Amino acid sequence: MMIKKLSLWSALSVTAFSGWAQDSSPDTLVVTANRFQQPVNTVLAPTDVVTREQIDKWQAKTVLDVMRRLPGVDVAQSGGMGQLASVFVRGTESRHVLVLVDGVPVARPGISNDSDLYQIPVSLVQRVEYIRGPRSAVYGSGAIGGVVNIITQSDEDRSQVGAGVGSKGYQEYNGTLRQRFGDTIVTAAGAYQTTNGFNVQPDSTYAGDRDRDGYRSKLFWGGVEHTFNDNFNGFFRGYGYKNNADYDQGGWGYDGGGDENQHYSQSWDTGLRFHSGLYSSQLLASYQRIKDYNYSSYVGRYNTGTTLDDMEQRYIQWGNNVVIGQGSVSAGADWKQERLTSYGADFTGAPAKDSYKRDNTGLYLTGQQQIDRVTLEASGREDHDDEFGWHGTWQTAAGWEFVDDYRVTLSYGTGFVAPSLGQQYGAERFGIAANPDLQPEESKQWEAGIEGLTGPLDWRLSAYRYKIQNLISYDNDAYYNVKSATIKGLEWTGNISTGPVAHSLTLQYIDPRDDETDKVLNRRAKQQVKYNLSGNVYDLGWDVTYQYIGKRYDVDTTASPYRTVEMGGVSLWDLAVSYPVTSALTVRGKIANLFDKEYETVYGYATAGREYTLSGSYTF
Repeated sequence: MMIKKLSLWSALSVTAFSGWAQDSSPDTLVVTANRFQQPVNTVLAPTDVVTREQIDKWQAKTVLDVMRRLPGVDVAQSGGMGQLASVFVRGTESRHVLVLVDGVPVARPGISNDSDLYQIPVSLVQRVEYIRGPRSAVYGSGAIGGVVNIITQSDEDRSQVGAGVGSKGYQEYNGTLRQRFGDTIVTAAGAYQTTNGFNVQPDSTYAGDRDRDGYRSKLFWGGVEHTFNDNFNGFFRGYGYKNNADYDQGGWGYDGGGDENQHYSQSWDTGLRFHSGLYSSQLLASYQRIKDYNYSSYVGRYNTGTTLDDMEQRYIQWGNNVVIGQGSVSAGADWKQERLTSYGADFTGAPAKDSYKRDNTGLYLTGQQQIDRVTLEASGREDHDDEFGWHGTWQTAAGWEFVDDYRVTLSYGTGFVAPSLGQQYGAERFGIAANPDLQPEESKQWEAGIEGLTGPLDWRLSAYRYKIQNLISYDNDAYYNVKSATIKGLEWTGNISTGPVAHSLTLQYIDPRDDETDKVLNRRAKQQVKYNLSGNVYDLGWDVTYQYIGKRYDVDTTASPYRTVEMGGVSLWDLAVSYPVTSALTVRGKIANLFDKEYETVYGYATAGREYTLSGSYTF
């Protein structure tokens, strides 16, 4: 994205913060890069924005369907909808991606320390802002590979209902009611989604794995916004969802073993925003609770063998921004408290419980300044954790528009990921000991890029290198800092319109390697091609997507000893169409995996094959 003669001062004179993605030009303004609102073409890091209109055009059924299309993203999933999934950004681990909902970090209850992005219903999403590269100097723990900010608030004053059906027993129903009462806007939304699914482990030797693995999800969202005067406004919102997913145990399965996941999530947020002249400030408070059950469908949730991770997260953020010269300075503080209680049974079958609590306080300072054709950016942050004390991160970037519509960028940044509560304090029920010496995973990243507007082609080429140290791994009876990895990559993105047809192309090459063994990290494809073209034939809208995923490696855990396996590359095509029957009623149809290719992204787990959906929406 190019600067295109835009004064950075004028861009930053309408600042806001990460809880507020609301502006008259939502397709060009982002709030995630530096916690204040700015045009996307002034952000030096590679940034993508996905709107609700695009999600509807793609007819995405899950958040993972959206993420797969984006540059630098690789998804490995153990089956279909609702199944365990990892989202790798630029080859980093899934836990190295910071997931925000309305600017608030998503709680991480599991011992693996992932954000469980796959659990978030796509009906909740009104917009996605996705930034590649480290952002720990702005947000703290988790932002090594990048940041995904899911924004649930829409700017559009409209109400809508929708429904859809598809293959494998797929059904979806959703509705949004939005009403303005003077200076107050009230919004309520709900959604239901279900599928019978398919057998995700068809080669499992356990007889109980021969059924379909379905998925069911319910969602409710509500919010109130009020404008007190020209300088002061506020909001209150809450949402909750419940997901049920059936899964397979594998060859080691047994009657009474866990084959059902039930995931409850609720969040309550409130905030106040003040803006006057060159100064803006926001205070945001949030409460999250996640309850994640795994149990046997044969004996039910309330019997021996059920496990529960019950996480509460409290979060407060205070941010301030001042426009200075041709740029701005932002500073603030945030506080996060995590409380986790995990229930299960020890190796003797006796009930066991682990309880944890951890507080983290962060102080951050960011700044951006435009000097003629040069844009400079710097950020610094200090985090204080109860266990490992103070931890500092920083990043800096520079961009030079050396001729009109062509810019080179160079950046360096550090990042870190704090251990999960279970990794840090142990899990008695699993025989995992605490490790008081466990340290955060740390990264250093260089990136160089050049971008330009060549005729109608808007393009960017990036080269980057990560060095990640203190990687946490399980060994014998506890978690330790034992590994390191080096990731190198090249990424080219381009967008062009040829008459009525819009084209978007991503070419990416990633070489992620374990420093000790020099082996490619598992489940990452070194090469990917992502190509999308869309347009209209009279009133009929159409969208075609092609994705090539190169070969990747995984581990066969059914073999003794374990062995490395290679999973071949695959080419996939999706076709979607839409037609406005009236100005209010639109019908849509999609064929995913048009040529019914069989492939795996996790060894031993099938993918869905060809799928059909038909849906419609009515706006009022």
